[in-house]
Amino acid sequence: MPTAAAPIISSVQKLVLYETRARYFLVGSNHAETKYRVLKIDRTEPKDLVIIDDRHVYTQQEVRELLGRLDLGNRTKMGQKGSSGLFRAVSAFGVVGFVRFLEGYYIVLITKQRKMADIGGHAIYKIEDTNMIYIPNDSVRISHPDEARYLRIFQNVDLSSNFYFSYSYDLSHSLQYNLTVLRMPLEMLKSETTQARQESFDIFEDEGLITQGGSGVFGICSEPYMKYVWNGELLEIIKNTVHRDWLLYIIHGFCGQSKLLIYGRPVYVTLIARRSSKFAGTRFLKRGANCEGDVANEVETEQILCDASVMSFTAGSYSSYVQVRGSVPLYWSQDISTMMPKPPITLDQADPFAHVAALHFDQMLQRFGSPIIILNLVKEREKRKHERILSEELVAAVTYLNQFLPPEHTIVYIPWDMAKYTKSKLCNVLDRLNVIAESVVKKTGFFVNRPDSYCSILRPDEKWNELGGCVIPSGRLQTGILRTNCVDCLDRTNTAQFMVGKCALAYQLYSLGLIDKPNLQFDTDAVRLFEELYEDHGDTLSLQYGGSQLVHRVKTYRKIAPWTQHSKDIMQTLSRYYSNAFSDADRQDSINLFLGVFHPTEGKPHLWELPTDFYLHHKNTMRLLPTRRSYTYWWTPEVIKHLPLPYDEVICAANLKKLIVKKFHRYEEEIDIHNEFFRPYELSSFDDTFCLAMTSSARDFMPKTVGIDPSPFTVRKPDETGKSVLGNKSNREEAVLQRKTAASAPPPPSEEAVSSSSEDDSGTDREDEGSVSQRSTPVKMTDTGDSTKATENLVQPMKEVYGINLSDGLSEEDFSIYSRFVQLGQNQHKQDKSSQQLCSRCSDGVIKLTPISAFSQDNIYEVQPPRVDRKSTEIFQAHIQASYGIMQPLGREDTSMYREYIRNRYL
Repeated sequence: MPTAAAPIISSVQKLVLYETRARYFLVGSNHAETKYRVLKIDRTEPKDLVIIDDRHVYTQQEVRELLGRLDLGNRTKMGQKGSSGLFRAVSAFGVVGFVRFLEGYYIVLITKQRKMADIGGHAIYKIEDTNMIYIPNDSVRISHPDEARYLRIFQNVDLSSNFYFSYSYDLSHSLQYNLTVLRMPLEMLKSETTQARQESFDIFEDEGLITQGGSGVFGICSEPYMKYVWNGELLEIIKNTVHRDWLLYIIHGFCGQSKLLIYGRPVYVTLIARRSSKFAGTRFLKRGANCEGDVANEVETEQILCDASVMSFTAGSYSSYVQVRGSVPLYWSQDISTMMPKPPITLDQADPFAHVAALHFDQMLQRFGSPIIILNLVKEREKRKHERILSEELVAAVTYLNQFLPPEHTIVYIPWDMAKYTKSKLCNVLDRLNVIAESVVKKTGFFVNRPDSYCSILRPDEKWNELGGCVIPSGRLQTGILRTNCVDCLDRTNTAQFMVGKCALAYQLYSLGLIDKPNLQFDTDAVRLFEELYEDHGDTLSLQYGGSQLVHRVKTYRKIAPWTQHSKDIMQTLSRYYSNAFSDADRQDSINLFLGVFHPTEGKPHLWELPTDFYLHHKNTMRLLPTRRSYTYWWTPEVIKHLPLPYDEVICAANLKKLIVKKFHRYEEEIDIHNEFFRPYELSSFDDTFCLAMTSSARDFMPKTVGIDPSPFTVRKPDETGKSVLGNKSNREEAVLQRKTAASAPPPPSEEAVSSSSEDDSGTDREDEGSVSQRSTPVKMTDTGDSTKATENLVQPMKEVYGINLSDGLSEEDFSIYSRFVQLGQNQHKQDKSSQQLCSRCSDGVIKLTPISAFSQDNIYEVQPPRVDRKSTEIFQAHIQASYGIMQPLGREDTSMYREYIRNRYL
C-alpha cells in the first residue's frame, strides 16, 4: 500500500541568475534538473520591487529555448554574435529574501551550502556563503549617502554562521508536529485537496493529474512557525506573489548529528536548536520579556533519535524530545553603563497581574500542551539581593496564574539553587539533576512513532509504566514541556538540559528496543557522544547570545575537569565581558535591521541615532489605547479545551488552513524522497558521502584495541577511549569554534578530518593509541637476561592489533587464500600461453579471466558475475519492500523460533 501522505519537496534547489540591462531572470530547477521555474525581476524601478512569476513549470529544452530568445533579443545589434545580451551573473541554492534600505532593493542568495544532518532522507543544510546583489540598474539608481552604512550594518549578521534550511523538512516545527500532520485521516486530506483546488489561482497546479485506482499520494506542506524563522520579514514582500517553492525559510541556532553504532546497527542522534526571532538580541541588551510575551534568548532544543537502517517516515522508527530555555518572563533589565561584571538587576515595570507571563505561558500551552514545568536555577541565598529578585517575582507570577487554571493543568515550578550545590563538597550536582530529570520526563513523556514493543509489554520496566505523555495506537506523544532558566540561560542551563536530555535519551533508546532498561551511565560511548553534541550546542548558543563559549561545562560540574580548565574559564569570562561591553551594541543594531524590527525611512532618525530600541520591541508603547486581556481567564479559550494536547497539533479548521495539500502520482519527484536522497542520476563518491563523514561512536569514541566490548553502553575507563574526552581540549577549542559555531569551510574527506574533532584531535587519537599499547605491554630494559621476556612483550601488541601471532605458521586455508590472491595479481600482466595453462592446472578455484582487448599494452579482463540463489534474491526484495512500508508476514519457522526464544529467556 502506498503511503497516505508525504512531505512536498521543493522543486527550486538550483538557481541561476541571468542579467540584462532591463531585467534579472532567476531560473530555478529541482536537483535532477527536470523541472524549471522562472522569475522575472524588473531593474528599471529605482525603489520598487516588481517581480513576475508565470507559475509555469518548464522542461530543460523549454528553458534553453527561452534563454536563447532572451539572449538574441537583448543584443545591441541584431545578428551580432560577438557580445551576448544575456549574462550569467551568479549560481545559487536558494533565495534568502529581498531587502531595501534608502535606495533600491537587494536580493540575497545562498551561494554555498553544506549538509549537516539527515532525518528520514530529508537533508538539512547549513549556509556557508551568501551574495547580496543590487537590483536596479545604475542608470536609474538614486544614491543616498547613508546607504553604505546600512548595508554594512546588515551584513554584520553573518549568514554563514549557524543558519540552516531544508528543501523538504520543516525545521521551524518539531518532529512530532511534522509526523502528526502526515498521519491526518484521508477524508480530511481529500477535502483539503478539493478546497485548495477551488481556491487556487494557479492554473498549472493540477495539470495532468490522473488518479489511477488509489495510486495517488497526498503531498503536504505546512506553514512554518514564524517565531523561529529568521528571514520571514525578508520574504514578506514576495510571499503572495511567487510560487511557494521559491520561499526558503531559514532558522538560526544549532544543528548537529552523530552516528551511534550498536553492534553495526546505525542510530542517528540529532540535536536541533531553534533560536527565536522575536525579542532577539545580545546578552545585556535583551533581558526578560516584551509586551507580547516573547522572552530574550528563547531557544527550543530538540533531540531526535532515528534508526538509520530504514529510511522512511512511515516504516522507520523515530523518537524526539523537546525542551526550552529562555529568560525569566518579567519586565527586567540590567544597566551596563556602570561597567560592572555583574550589573544590578532592576524591574522596569510593575506587573501585579502577571500580564506578560500570562502571554508567554499561553504561547507555550498552545505549542507544547500541558504540563509546563519551570526549572529555575537562579540563586536563592545571597548576601546582597541580586538574582533572588527574579525568583521572588517569578514565584508570585506563577502562583497568581495557577489559581485560575484547572488543577490538572497547573504550571509546575521547581526552584533549585545550582550554584549553591556546586560549591558544596557534600552534594553531587548531577545526581540531584538526574532526580529532577527523571521526574520531568515521567510527566511530559516523549514522542515515538511506533507502539510499544512486545518485549516491553511482556516484561515492562517499573519506570516505563510510570511514564506520562499521551499514548496513541501509533506510538506516544509528548505533552508538556520543560522550561529551564538561570540569569543568562547559558552555562547552568546547558548542563541541566544535558542531564534531562540524557534521561530522555535512555527512554528513547528503550522505546526503540535498543537497550533493555531505560538507564544510561556516564563514561559510555553513547553518553560521551551525546555530551559532545551538547557541548557544541552550548558553545554555539553562548557565542550567539553571550559573545563567548561556555565557561562551565558538564565536566566542571562532575568535578573531573583538568586543572588547565580554570585558566580557560578565565579567558572565556574576559572574552564574554569584552564582547558585552564593546561589540554587543553593534550586533544588536544588525539584528534589529536584519529581522525588520527597524525600517529605515527618509526623514526619520537613523538606526545609530536612536538612544534605545525599547520602543521597537515594545509595540504597545506606540498605541494610544492598548487592548487588555482578562486578568483571570488569561489563556486562549481554544487552547484550554484540548489540553494536555497542544492546540497546534489538534486537527481542527484553524489548523487545516495552515496546510497545503496536493495530490501527486506515486512516483512524482515532488514526493519521491528515495530519489531525492540517493540521487541515482548523478555520480557519487564515498569520500563525499555524509553518513561516512559524520561523527561515529565506533570510530571516534570506542577504544582501538581488539577484545574490547564494542557496545556503546559499556562503561569505559578514562584510558579506554578512542579519544581524550576528559581534557586536552586546549588545542581543539579554536577548531571547534571554527567548525561548529562560525563560517567554516567543509571538512576534508579524510577519516581523521571528518570526525567530530579537528586536526589537533586526530593527533591526540594517535597519542592515545600509542599510550594504550604501552600501558598494556610494559617493556622493561633493566637487565640483559630479560631479553626473551622483552621479545615476548614486543610480539604481544601485534596479536592485539592484528589478531594473530606473526611468528606462528600460516594455516592451509590462509595459505590457499594467499596463493589465489597472488595468482590474481599475476593474471593482470601479459603471460605466454604455456604459463597460463600451467596456472590453470595448479590453481583450482581461481576465477577464469578472459582477455577481451586486442591491445597488448592495456589488457583488460571480463569476469562473469556470480549467480545469486533464489533465497538471497527473495531476502533482498523483502528488504526493498520494507523501505516502502510493505512488511513480509512471518513464516511458521520464524514464529516458532521467536516463541522458543521468549520461553527460554523469560518464562
